[in-house]
Amino acid sequence: MAPTTPRGGRRPNLGIVGGTGAVGRVVLQVLPMRRHVWGAVSVAAASEDVGHVVRVGDEDLTVAPVGPDFFDDLDVAIFDIPPGIAGEWVEHAAARGIVCIDNSTVFRTASDVPLVVPEVNPHKVGDRPRGIIANPGATVMTMIDVLAVLHGGWELQSLVVTTFQAASGLGRAGIARLHDELDVIHGDRELGTRPGDVRRLVEHELGVASPFPAPLALNIIPFVGHHVGAGWTSEETKVRDETRKILDLPDLPVSATCVRVPVVSTHSVTVHATFGRRIDVAQARQALVEAPGVVVLDDPDEPEFPTPNDVVGADPRFVGRLRQGEDAPTTLDLFICGDNLRKGAALNMLQTAELVAADL
Repeated sequence: MAPTTPRGGRRPNLGIVGGTGAVGRVVLQVLPMRRHVWGAVSVAAASEDVGHVVRVGDEDLTVAPVGPDFFDDLDVAIFDIPPGIAGEWVEHAAARGIVCIDNSTVFRTASDVPLVVPEVNPHKVGDRPRGIIANPGATVMTMIDVLAVLHGGWELQSLVVTTFQAASGLGRAGIARLHDELDVIHGDRELGTRPGDVRRLVEHELGVASPFPAPLALNIIPFVGHHVGAGWTSEETKVRDETRKILDLPDLPVSATCVRVPVVSTHSVTVHATFGRRIDVAQARQALVEAPGVVVLDDPDEPEFPTPNDVVGADPRFVGRLRQGEDAPTTLDLFICGDNLRKGAALNMLQTAELVAADL
């Protein structure tokens, strides 16, 4: 486990591993507002970015390679690197007494690694026997604050969700591919009117080497992740497993359908939740209005509701379309949007790191 006090009694030093990726860049954007917590800050990234200078507030930081020397003198490290290498480097840093906050899938379901959302289960930060804390996936982060509030008041019994996930869920490669596809189809108003016409054009102009299993421009893709059996994708089982772990509901029935949509950043989720007690829409709305980190946009007469385009770049999760079937007094339907790079990843890791800093 990490040491209980920072070396020398100073402010803890922070390392950001993967600081030039889609999430890492947002970490560096958010960090200046929270810089007072930390002593020295260091950034490491893949070889192609080593030596580049990144700006954090009024500081210029030179990107270092990911290697053993990078972890010298660190107290806390944030990781956003591919799962194939995350396990090795997180374990290496943790073995040196550094508290590690990892955004990969490697540790999320491990029983001895807490999965932390500071607004929901901050007490879990102190229970880190391996010195590792996992960051939830951005899809779960989009809805978990809202679900926690509603569960606290009405006892969540089951959950059915459909996700609408942005291209940035696949990092810089996903963003680049979406923009490339949009460039290819620009100006052709006949596209999308004949079977397979977008696919043929995109593959002819860009090739088939895409992070997506189908064209994303003028399209949606009802398959996120890889097949894990019985028709389910890895992203859908992640939604189930991470929701259960964060809410401490190991047997909660969860059914998810995960869909990729042509949005650059900000995931959205439709939620059909069933509770153990009768739930009143007005009371649920008031509970969400009072919740930290949640903004309610819900006026069907205006109409007012959240959309990814209006939410991108914001920290809170935005919820609307609250409604209930006349014959379903224990259920609630709603729609939630949250920036998957910001609170969905970068901000949540920094907030968790600050809890660790207070604990050291």
